[in-house]
Amino acid sequence: MKITEFDKWFNQQTTLVKALLLIIPFVNWVVEILVRVSVVLRTKETNHVIGLILAIVFGGPWILGVLDFLYYNTKGHLFLAD
Repeated sequence: MKITEFDKWFNQQTTLVKALLLIIPFVNWVVEILVRVSVVLRTKETNHVIGLILAIVFGGPWILGVLDFLYYNTKGHLFLAD
């Protein structure tokens, strides 16, 4: 699988698998980074780059991870990574 297809793979998973990947502390940060890098490489939009920078800076301490978990459960995609 190419890195540019990781977000598509993530979106194909069941809701339970996605929720688990987003709720486990270190795993959520890695998954968020991979999904956001994948989206940035495919789209090259400014808001996706901002989302990637936020995930790198604030994703580790769980701040963005909780936001992404809640946002995903309400909107169906990660914050700034649609």
